[in-house]
Amino acid sequence: MNKFLIIDGLNLVRRIYAAIADDTDLTSLHERVGAACTKLLRIHQPTHVAIVWDGDALSWRKLRYPDYKKGRKPMPTPLANGLPQLQAHLAAMHIGSIYASAEADDVIATLAVKTVKAQGEAIIVSTDKGFSQLNLPGILQWDHFNQQFLDITALEQKLGVKRQQLLDFIALAGDSGNKIPGIPGIGPKSAAELLHTFSSLTVLFASLDRLEPKQAHKLADGRDMARLSYKLAQLQTHLPLNINLKDFRVQPAPARP
Repeated sequence: MNKFLIIDGLNLVRRIYAAIADDTDLTSLHERVGAACTKLLRIHQPTHVAIVWDGDALSWRKLRYPDYKKGRKPMPTPLANGLPQLQAHLAAMHIGSIYASAEADDVIATLAVKTVKAQGEAIIVSTDKGFSQLNLPGILQWDHFNQQFLDITALEQKLGVKRQQLLDFIALAGDSGNKIPGIPGIGPKSAAELLHTFSSLTVLFASLDRLEPKQAHKLADGRDMARLSYKLAQLQTHLPLNINLKDFRVQPAPARP
């Protein structure tokens, strides 16, 4: 069975880079990222590995909602300039790169879903909780910095909703980290309470007559924004990737003399 280790490139690298005192010391960055990848390979023993990078194109999310991810800090210039060298360093370690046209998240999601549908297992290396919406047996998420798999039960308890309600929750409450708006005046607590009662966005909007008038009016006015927010948060899982799986097969470690 194939086991594909899929690394969210900038999610890993930017946090490692932030811990380096001299932000121009690319040698140290190469060593630390290389060591992290070596550890990931040792822990998970995958058959295939790839690191996925964001591209420079304007994402369809940004085109549809210009405020998407507004205010997020740009990549530090030394890191941006040094990425080609880092990618070459990883290639020398037989860790191939996949370049998204815009956001890496959709490429990662597509890779994971395709792997599982081909009877394999996918391990996504990222701290981004958005990947928890990929509710398929065989897709796991590893937090390299805490050295543990994402605890779905703990996430559900924190948000107050079930995993399968995550997109509905974001549609109502928004996601401040990505500047996804949700419905004005509906916060996380209200969103969780509504989904506890009505189970889904579809059922909720079909049941507005059961709510007190002020809240029903707020939801009715925000219906289009909720639908937009749902789409912005939803990962695409059917992108054409045009990659050859054999190019990402893990190479055996050289024999010691």
